[in-house]
Amino acid sequence: MHIAGSIATLTAQQCELVALAAALGREKFAPRAALHDREASFPFDNYADLREAGLLGICVPLEHGGLGADFTTYVLVAAEIGRHCGATALSYNMHVCSTLWAGAIADALDMTPAQRADHAANRALHFGNIVQRGQIYSQPFSEGGAAAAGKAPWGTVASPADSHGVDGYIINGKKIFASLSGAADFYGVLCTVDKPGASTRDSLYLAVPAGAHGVSVVGDWDPLGMRGTVSRTLLLKDVFVPHSARLMPEGLYWQAATRFPHMFATLSPTYMGIAQAAYDFTVSYLRGEVPGTPPVKRRMYPTKQVAVAEMRVKLEQTRALFLQNARDVMVDPDKDTRMRLLAAHYTIMENSNDIARLAVRTCGGQSMLKSLPLERLYRDSRCGSLMLPWTAELCIDRLGRECLYEAGERDEAIE
Repeated sequence: MHIAGSIATLTAQQCELVALAAALGREKFAPRAALHDREASFPFDNYADLREAGLLGICVPLEHGGLGADFTTYVLVAAEIGRHCGATALSYNMHVCSTLWAGAIADALDMTPAQRADHAANRALHFGNIVQRGQIYSQPFSEGGAAAAGKAPWGTVASPADSHGVDGYIINGKKIFASLSGAADFYGVLCTVDKPGASTRDSLYLAVPAGAHGVSVVGDWDPLGMRGTVSRTLLLKDVFVPHSARLMPEGLYWQAATRFPHMFATLSPTYMGIAQAAYDFTVSYLRGEVPGTPPVKRRMYPTKQVAVAEMRVKLEQTRALFLQNARDVMVDPDKDTRMRLLAAHYTIMENSNDIARLAVRTCGGQSMLKSLPLERLYRDSRCGSLMLPWTAELCIDRLGRECLYEAGERDEAIE
């Protein structure tokens, strides 16, 4: 089954890149997934394959040597990778978002001519690092407070500074759950410009070299799921970076966050892929077609048929919203589009786990064995609803409020 359900409306590039991701997933990523999960080790081997296939530059514009894929194409590819290795897909998203934010999303936003010229020069350097040198960028986001949810300024602070005649910033702060920690060549750090009265508008997105003085990775990594993302804690102590480290001009992240909400919906494709994988495994298992297991068919039992039917219904509901979300992407979407985006994100994250839950129950005791992928899919699927900036709870909170209130509306206090 194709991750898009049907290829009838896909472009030639979308068909080609999804097929490439599927081949890498089947032949390379899936066979390695259990080892990386067991060891909680980063999939460097998978990234070598992504690099060789040119997929590190999937959303780098054509004029910079990348593949020039748009948002829709990327999320289809990400979902297909998630079908074979969730941790690879999720960490890959952190890399690709660096190019999406600095590329197509930045191009859709308002900048002065001077800002646009400066941004063009800066991003050319970073796109070159990816396309020509095969370097990996990450996007550590969470800090343990309200900033990642957009409710407060970033606690990580960038102070304008001069180092040996080079203008730039000195960064101090901490990022938790920093995917690709110890694996990325650059950390795309969101921070607040250090100035009086700084607010969420005074945001800055900086590429910090992993080897820069003052950068350290600390803590253990032994989580429930998504173990191969190796998301340890990133510490930044008096780290100097030049102005060319800016992946977006000062303040542009805030504009992107308020005008281009689809930028936060790139985590969910991984979980679309996991949902598909859980369904695929269940069908193969009940048909007696799972490699390495006895060819015993269990498809003739009505309880199994009902369970698979329920899984398929949930899968197609999830896919429909996933695809609509991919088609809806735009700057300044209307309220209904924003609410549908939140509904899609919530549905994908929650249904992924629910489909995996049904798969475990339906496949029975064998599903608990680590020799089969289903228990890993179940653990990985549970993590999606916890991920900022749009956890399941935050999606529901915003949806409920925005369904009932128009902008600026307030209720009278109830005594």
